[in-house]
Amino acid sequence: MNMFDDIKENGQTPKSLPAIAIRDVVMFPGMSLPISVDRKKSIASIELALGATGKYIIAVSQKAIEIQDPKENDIYKFGVLAEITQSLKMPDGSMKVFLQGIARAKLTKLEFNPVDGCWFAEAEYPVDNTPVDAEIQALMRQTLDQFEEYATVTRRIAIEGVSFLRKIEEPSKLADTIASNIIVKTQDRQDILETVDVKLRLEKLLKLLASEVEIITLEEKIHSKVRSQIEKSQKEYYLNEQMKAIQKELRQKDDFQKDIDDIKSKIKKNALPKHAAEIAEKEADRLSKMQPFSPEATVSKTFLDWLVNMPWTVSTEDVLDIVKARKVLDAQHYGLEKVKERILEYIAVRQLTKSLRGPVLCFVGPPGTGKTSIAKSIAEAIGRKFVRMSLGGVRDESEIRGHRRTYIGSMPGRIIQGISKAKSNNPVFLLDEIDKMGSDWRGDPAAALLELLDPEQNQDFVDHYLDVPFDVSKIMFITTANSLGSIPTTLRDRLEIIEFSGYTQYEKRAIAQSYLIPRQMKQHGLEKNALKIETPALDLIMKDYVREAGVRNFEREIGTICRKAAKEYVETKKPIEVKVKNIHKYLGVPKYSNFDAEENGIGISTGLAWTSVGGEILAIEASKFEGKGQLILTGKLGEVMKESVRAALTYARSKGYGKKLDFDKTDFHIHFPEGAVPKDGPSAGTAICAALISLITNKPVKKSVAMTGEITITGRVLPVGGIKEKFLAAYREGIKTILYPKTNEKDVSEIPEEVRKRLKLTAVKNMDDVVKIVFGKNK
Repeated sequence: MNMFDDIKENGQTPKSLPAIAIRDVVMFPGMSLPISVDRKKSIASIELALGATGKYIIAVSQKAIEIQDPKENDIYKFGVLAEITQSLKMPDGSMKVFLQGIARAKLTKLEFNPVDGCWFAEAEYPVDNTPVDAEIQALMRQTLDQFEEYATVTRRIAIEGVSFLRKIEEPSKLADTIASNIIVKTQDRQDILETVDVKLRLEKLLKLLASEVEIITLEEKIHSKVRSQIEKSQKEYYLNEQMKAIQKELRQKDDFQKDIDDIKSKIKKNALPKHAAEIAEKEADRLSKMQPFSPEATVSKTFLDWLVNMPWTVSTEDVLDIVKARKVLDAQHYGLEKVKERILEYIAVRQLTKSLRGPVLCFVGPPGTGKTSIAKSIAEAIGRKFVRMSLGGVRDESEIRGHRRTYIGSMPGRIIQGISKAKSNNPVFLLDEIDKMGSDWRGDPAAALLELLDPEQNQDFVDHYLDVPFDVSKIMFITTANSLGSIPTTLRDRLEIIEFSGYTQYEKRAIAQSYLIPRQMKQHGLEKNALKIETPALDLIMKDYVREAGVRNFEREIGTICRKAAKEYVETKKPIEVKVKNIHKYLGVPKYSNFDAEENGIGISTGLAWTSVGGEILAIEASKFEGKGQLILTGKLGEVMKESVRAALTYARSKGYGKKLDFDKTDFHIHFPEGAVPKDGPSAGTAICAALISLITNKPVKKSVAMTGEITITGRVLPVGGIKEKFLAAYREGIKTILYPKTNEKDVSEIPEEVRKRLKLTAVKNMDDVVKIVFGKNK
């Protein structure tokens, strides 16, 4: 009778036995386990067990496989009583042994014996004596079925082995045999080993098998999908390599390879800067290793096309002939002497220095004054390419600096696109309507322009898409705006501002006769003698049909005449003459009623206003009536204008006007006609004060007088802006006398001589000067 028979029959507990810690495996009763032993403690335990009767040893698993010299806490306290059935001593001192599991062993004591140099363990040998009932039989069948499925999906266990397991009738033996043949984590196998109750052991084993089957099935699906993708890629690679070999034999190249070779030749041909060439060559090498129709290849090729086709070293040669440039500018635009002079200065300096950074000009003025069109003429005058970019409504910074290549469909910014389209690195680049930009969560385009328009920084302008510095310092940047108010101060500081004022009637007449009428006749197919518009008719158009600082609407009305004249000419084949008496036939009823400068009277004065589209006449009406001392303001006024009214009333009262008037029981109503139009600014101060004094003193304001200037509560008249535009508006409306701040005398020199001759311009220092003039003898 062996030791285990004593355990089963008598319940005896054997004395302490040698113990061995095994790695990465959990042993079960009935399991045969070949192991290689090389640790000194383990060899000592084997040799001690072999020298004893029965050759028994307790095999326990260690918790972590990487521990070379496990301590007591590193070893599980539940193992297997095993018999050493075979052993072999190796030349290097290690041993190979076969262990045969006999019974579960629950360690009650584990200690190291330094004398023998090995572990000794005392253990209990729990045995489950649960009777086999229907539930356990059902669990056995279900476990066998699950194990069969496990064997099928893993393909590691022969189906014959599963058939052999069906002959096992003992549930404990069946559970241990299955547990010893599945590949799961050491902790899960140890949990099965420590479960003595056979019913609970079968349930745990069933759950573990089901989980493994599900995981293995998913792994197989993933593996199958990956394998199919790899096979497809390998097939494509193999076919591509075959194609390359065939083409090499035939000395042919596919389109993809031709594109790559073309890009590489352009890198050398286009003389890219060193930093750009390095990036292009590196990207071309990457492209050559990609699949031709992959998304990455498309992105890479598009990037290289932009990079190598940029005009890195391509420049147009400037025409440095001042006389020729003057002729070109004069032939296409009337007046605009400031702009023409600035361009001629640039050409002169280029002649002397041979190198000069492109200027950054900003043309500011009302619509229709030729800001955009003269930019194109400048390009023609100096022999450069012309690029126009409209900034109106632009809110995205990426419009300027481009999108990063990480985004789908990313493209360079419109600056780089424009330069590429021009095929020159020194074009005239027009940034139109720079004051119409906005900003939102996508960024501020004005901030992106700071680097672009700064001569000290723009030699290394970096577009987000190219991500390579590009020198834009040779470009002549021209920006246009109707107003400087909406342009950020930091951006305005980088601009050389040239103001465009409105045209006088004489200038408009000359522009119409020299430019607008010939152009419209040509566009409408009219011969030179087919249509004649008399000068008085042009004057009437300007007076009754258009009110603007520029000539855009003027040209539109001339175009209307040309269309109707073309129809009439086709029908009658007779030349058409447009005169004052028949102008209504072509343009219809007048659109504007003429301003009557004689309207000045008691409580009524005429002011001058500036708008983004030119100067305007501003009528001011004042009325008083019995009330509670309130000041009523109407006409959609801004805060600054309301303050000007209060300052004017304070001045009038402080000077003693209306001594017999009880201000506490009198309401004043100041109205500015055209109530739907917003009005603001301090420049109507003198006109407001004149209307109030006229009302209070019951004296009419002098006829044909208009005035502008900011007023203080002490009566000082301060300077205002837009003098030229205001004077032109007054001249256009038939005003005879203009009162303006003395500190604005420097601006009068900019007024055309024709206008100065026909207007009486009087500079005033304070409101007392104004009162002396407007309340003098009225005609």
